[in-house]
Amino acid sequence: MGDSFIAQLDNGAPMQPNSGVMSDLFSQYERVIVESIITSFGLDFLVTDTHGGDVDTIPNVRKIGIDPQMTYKDSKNETAYQNRGAYDTAKYHGDSRFTNTKAEAKRNFREKGEWITDAYTGGSVAPVNKGLPPEKQAQLDHTISAKEIHDDPGRVLAGLSGTDLANNPDNLNFTNAALNNNMKDKGIPEYIEWGERNPSEVNWSGKKGEPLSEEVKQNLMEKYNKAKKEYEKRLAIAYYTSPSFTKKVAKAAGKIGITMGIRQALGFVFMEIWFEVKKEFQKIRRSAGMGCEAICKAVGNGIKKGLESAKIKYKEILAKLKEGFLAGALSSITTTICNIFFTTAKNIIRIIRQCWASLVQALKILFLNPDNLPLGERIRAVAKILATGASVVVGTIVTEAVQKTPLGTAPVIGNIVSTFCGVFVTGIMSCTLLFFLDRNELINKLVNLLNNISSVDKTVKYFQEQAEYFERYAAELMQIDLDKFKKEAAEFSSASEQLEKAGSEEEINRILKNTYANLHIELPWTGDFGAFMSNKNNRLVFQ
Repeated sequence: MGDSFIAQLDNGAPMQPNSGVMSDLFSQYERVIVESIITSFGLDFLVTDTHGGDVDTIPNVRKIGIDPQMTYKDSKNETAYQNRGAYDTAKYHGDSRFTNTKAEAKRNFREKGEWITDAYTGGSVAPVNKGLPPEKQAQLDHTISAKEIHDDPGRVLAGLSGTDLANNPDNLNFTNAALNNNMKDKGIPEYIEWGERNPSEVNWSGKKGEPLSEEVKQNLMEKYNKAKKEYEKRLAIAYYTSPSFTKKVAKAAGKIGITMGIRQALGFVFMEIWFEVKKEFQKIRRSAGMGCEAICKAVGNGIKKGLESAKIKYKEILAKLKEGFLAGALSSITTTICNIFFTTAKNIIRIIRQCWASLVQALKILFLNPDNLPLGERIRAVAKILATGASVVVGTIVTEAVQKTPLGTAPVIGNIVSTFCGVFVTGIMSCTLLFFLDRNELINKLVNLLNNISSVDKTVKYFQEQAEYFERYAAELMQIDLDKFKKEAAEFSSASEQLEKAGSEEEINRILKNTYANLHIELPWTGDFGAFMSNKNNRLVFQ
């Protein structure tokens, strides 16, 4: 089965009574555990994890300046935001859609006497500037403030016009002049919060110092949430369906895929070196020659033999490269999708990557079954892969946790201690889970039960065997002399018909002799049959 995951596990090997439990466990599963530790803790520096993923998303760019770890992933997006220009109120409030909406309201008031319902307070207001107090004068408001839209990094990232979004009908609502002037450029949530902090400055009904009523707050937030929903929808459609975003996702996935592939392949190479160096050390330990020169020579020989071993197993390296690329690409895409909804920290990204590395290997065994394992053993192999991956994930979490402690932040030793703790937890947990999956009585019964279930693979294998049998038979038929076969078949058919019509033993004897002669078959006796058979030393030999 080569050096696939399941082949690296020493299944069913008995425990040695005189050895320590942990050393015996580790010796049986060393190859798998060492490879996972080398790749996950020793070579993870090859893959650069960035807070918030590898591609700019709308929620993430809005956190820049708020979250100290958040930065733009693409410098072009940062430049575009810096070059958005200063907010120009005349540009937003002079837009034709804004002015036409106000003009239509005035025309309806003059011609039909129609008053307007205040979208926030529920009162009646008129689009006139004279003769009415501010709380009765209608003004058109950007529910999501024009300044908020102009300065929104998400809007700039999506490449949409601020004036188009601000003056969309869903974002335009009439309210009274007192409230509108009191809000100024504040967004509605910001205004409500400001009003709670500065109650004496609030003037929404013409009575300065009157707190916002709960009904007005509810109306404000209802209109704001409705406009915000439409606004976010437009940004999401424009950005996440754009060719630019697709290219960035593909580029990031390819980059992470390549580095993950290299990481997995190098992990395999270093694992081969590890075992060869270990063998060399065992040799010099048995020969009691643990001098400095002997140690250096053992390391050199081990590295050389390890590289030669890896070269011979180049197919396994290529397989690791492919698995790593697929896992890396999928983890990058998954991380980007997650960042559309929430920000992923570095440790979360690392966990996602490790999960995909295990899943790709597990799915390969489950569906491709390269080692032709029966169903039960295949399920057990998948469980072992996931168990090993879970151990690495837990080890990663432990490493992150230790790094945040005073010991983990200590200079020089901090990184060493945190990595050691992660490796230690991964090794212990891997040994325990792998041993359990191999030796637990219930697990073994379940595996045996699944092995006996007729599966598609067994059916396919059966028909493959039948096809081989037919191929062999066809090959034998191809060697038959067809003319001779037809002649013999006709002779046998004729003899059969004559034997059916024969009326005496003499006639049957004559027919059989003629058939022998026609088919050039030698008679099993010579001379007279009676005389031949009377000799006890003679034997009938049929050719």
